[in-house]
Amino acid sequence: MQVVSANLGSSVCRDRHGRDRLIDTSLVGTCEVDDWLLIFLDAARERLDPQRAAEIDSTLVMLESAMFGNAPEPDTAPGFSLPSAMNAEQLATLLGQSPIAAAPVRPNLKEST
Repeated sequence: MQVVSANLGSSVCRDRHGRDRLIDTSLVGTCEVDDWLLIFLDAARERLDPQRAAEIDSTLVMLESAMFGNAPEPDTAPGFSLPSAMNAEQLATLLGQSPIAAAPVRPNLKEST
């Protein structure tokens, strides 16, 4: 959702369908008009940059289309890299995690002598 009016502890935000809702912003701090927020149960959980907000919007459009039987053509590009096309480092970054280090090789303790 995008902030259309900011207050202390809450903001009026506009959803993807043009509806305005009062959102609790106490978890993300002070907001400004035009900020993008990830919302769950009428509370802002995370600030988003415009590119990430567009990626989430594209994903929601694809999900809604699939749910209502209007799935896009397979050749249609979603406007962002799908997680299935990402390597482990890119996926970790998408999830906000540090890249996973390779596990150390452990000797096989069951080797026969």
